[in-house]
Amino acid sequence: MSLITATTRAHRIDRRIYGQFAEHLGRGIYEGLWVGEQDEIPHKNGLRTDAIAALREIKVPVVRWPGGCFADEYHWLGGVGPTEQRRAMVNTHWGGVVDPNTFGTHEYFELLHQLDAEAYVNGNVGSGSVAEMQDWVEYMTLDKHTPMAELRRAHGRDQPWKLQFFGVGNESWGCGGNMLPLHYANLYRQYQTFVRDYGDSHVAKVACGANADDYEWTDVLMARAAGHMDALSLHYYTLPTGEWDVKGAALSFDDAAWYDTIHRTRQMDTLLRRHGEIMDRHDPARRVGLFVDEWGTWYDVEQGTNPGFLFQQNTMRDAMVAAVNFHIFHRHAARVRMTNIAQMVNVLQAMLLTDGPRLLKTPTFHAFGMYIDHQDADFVETVDDGGRSGGRGGAHLDHTVSVKDGVYTVSAVNWDLETEAELALRLPERIGEVVSARILHAAASAHNTFDEPDAVAPVDFAGTVVAGTDIRLALPPRSIVTVRVRAVG
Repeated sequence: MSLITATTRAHRIDRRIYGQFAEHLGRGIYEGLWVGEQDEIPHKNGLRTDAIAALREIKVPVVRWPGGCFADEYHWLGGVGPTEQRRAMVNTHWGGVVDPNTFGTHEYFELLHQLDAEAYVNGNVGSGSVAEMQDWVEYMTLDKHTPMAELRRAHGRDQPWKLQFFGVGNESWGCGGNMLPLHYANLYRQYQTFVRDYGDSHVAKVACGANADDYEWTDVLMARAAGHMDALSLHYYTLPTGEWDVKGAALSFDDAAWYDTIHRTRQMDTLLRRHGEIMDRHDPARRVGLFVDEWGTWYDVEQGTNPGFLFQQNTMRDAMVAAVNFHIFHRHAARVRMTNIAQMVNVLQAMLLTDGPRLLKTPTFHAFGMYIDHQDADFVETVDDGGRSGGRGGAHLDHTVSVKDGVYTVSAVNWDLETEAELALRLPERIGEVVSARILHAAASAHNTFDEPDAVAPVDFAGTVVAGTDIRLALPPRSIVTVRVRAVG
């Protein structure tokens, strides 16, 4: 065990790093969030109150919608106006089911209102037109007497909404059009021209970025279009096997699959470093943000469920993956200013699972809850005894440190399956008191069910020792710990 020394405040950890993603996919929107006005499930304006209450606990800062692959087949006019007049559509990407379009633009902004979250809307480049995208932005944001603004008013919304982020296409290299990078770069320049700012509010434009390690895509987009974008996206999913055809099971996995999963998720660090280096060449001032707007674990779907619904269970392994990614995002937060885990409810690495009127919080939900205090805090760099930046302090040990309002938040993970680890950390200031200490710790495949919804949940942590400027944390195997301490100068 080496002593880790916290040194300087490096950059701010944008709260949007803890963003969410809600696509029209499986039971993510319908049942997971939207139950409509007539449903027996308790709701407010059609949104289930238990889901909203739970998501408010983890302070969701931003929600990306309507996709995902769904975004490039979504035509927004079909999802506004009286429910009985809306145009249903076939969700060709996700199970071939009919989407009734009862959750559309107005319902999305109601979701944001109830969550107190920001808007990140993804526009349709793959099958949509420039005029359609322009009309949608006007419908959402224009406060004048024009056809689109008047249509919004006719549908019951007088004032425009605040649209913080707009994605110009999604996965244009794949389901969004199978484009080559230069072709998309030219299309992006064209489409983004018509994503206009009205009044004093600025809509940040997000260009479709690379799939995992496609560094050529990033280079071409930055070379050809960096001056027209506020951010560039990146997608990377953790697959235990590294193969799309057989990804591995969410629940039945061995020790090797546990370590393979952690190893593959840690590749995020390499991706962010290398994409960041390319962006730095074209944008040394780091004006353009890097948004990892799809990330998380992706396993084989649970048996007996619709393969197109991407429903999977969620274990202590998923909580560990989330925490490891948080640490990586913190280190790269000078460039990484938003991430959106896939996805919020009932899909992939979800925060919540529902079964009709029943709802449970997953281990990943609890991981998010343990990192709330890092939102908008200053990232504190650390070095080990050899002067190496970000030294972990152990083979299966990692940590992150931030400070806000005189309180240091230290989060640490030990992903060893059998062995306890100890983190010895020296802070820049003397510690006055331990404000809080929590641990999430369970067997590798432990998970919550509707019969045992609290099988995996945080509890108070007793393994903290404080002396002067030093703090020591004794971490059991398979654990995530967050300790908050107040400095006294």
